[in-house]
Amino acid sequence: MVNKNDIKEAGFRVTRPRVEILKLLETSEKQHYGAEEIYQELLSQGIKVGIATVYRVLTQFVEAGLVIKHNFEGDQCVFELDTGEHHDHMVDMKTGKIIEFHDEIIEQRQREIAEEHGFVLMEHSLTLYGEFKEK
Repeated sequence: MVNKNDIKEAGFRVTRPRVEILKLLETSEKQHYGAEEIYQELLSQGIKVGIATVYRVLTQFVEAGLVIKHNFEGDQCVFELDTGEHHDHMVDMKTGKIIEFHDEIIEQRQREIAEEHGFVLMEHSLTLYGEFKEK
C-alpha cells in the first residue's frame, strides 16, 4: 500500500495533488490511466488540480519509480502504479482496452532465449496487440 511516506521517501513534498493522484492509481479497479483521465477523475471528485500539475506529478512519480509509464501503439500513453510485480500486456487496437497477464512459460522461454544468445537479461516487456473476438 502506497502512502504519504512513499512520497516523502521519493524526495517530494506531500501535496494534495500528489496524494490524490497516488491514491487514485492505488485504489481504482482500473489499472491504467492516461493523464487526461486522471485529470478528469480528480475533477469529478471535486479536487481542483490543473492538467499541467497532473503531467508534472506523473513525470515525477515515474522518475521516482512509484509509477510506470507505458507508450503503447497509437500514441496511447498510460500510467500504472509500480507494484514491483512483473506482468505483460495485451492491448485491444479497436477499443484501447488493456489487459495485464503473467505467464511463467513465456517468462522462462525469454530467459532461455537470452541465455542461448549469451545475453544478460536485465528487464523486459511484452505487449501483444490485437482485437478481442466479438461475442
